[in-house]
Amino acid sequence: MEDNFRARDIALKAQKKILSRMSSKGVAKVFVDDRMGSLLDNVYRLCKTYTQNKKEAEKIVKNIIKIVTKIGLLARNEQFSQDELVIASDFQNKFHKAAKTVISFFEVDFSYDQKFLTQLLTECKNLLKQIVQSHLTDKSLGRIDLVFSFFSNPAFLDNVFKKNSEYNEIMTKIIVDMHSALEQGEL
Repeated sequence: MEDNFRARDIALKAQKKILSRMSSKGVAKVFVDDRMGSLLDNVYRLCKTYTQNKKEAEKIVKNIIKIVTKIGLLARNEQFSQDELVIASDFQNKFHKAAKTVISFFEVDFSYDQKFLTQLLTECKNLLKQIVQSHLTDKSLGRIDLVFSFFSNPAFLDNVFKKNSEYNEIMTKIIVDMHSALEQGEL
């Protein structure tokens, strides 16, 4: 009979479990630098303003933090297969394209194309889930769905990118943070 016990696997499970319980702003600062913290704070403000619901906004940002830290943990522990790494490269390229698209749509008048952005975000979500589906629980996969569903919601996108929108001030801060994160290779 083969013994399948591996301390590394147990340690990884423990780290993921700990991360799933710790998603406060204080803990996030350990995993997220100031630039990304600013971006997440502004994303929180945008979500809270849009939803008019503090709890829902907190849930969205906490889910982002949990997803990013778990994926980072998996990557640091070299848990991804070669096939998953290829998909991860595709995801990274697609996500950069989505970020640059958001910036462009905000900065260039009359360039906003909701269907294009929605499709791009859906492709990002599907690629991300392909990468992590064998590593994360259904609950974590649900977090990915929740985050991408929120940000690809046509009504949300239409409101955010509407000319002279009530979200312009917050979006301007997010765009500055996104520019900085892209320049530093953090997004």
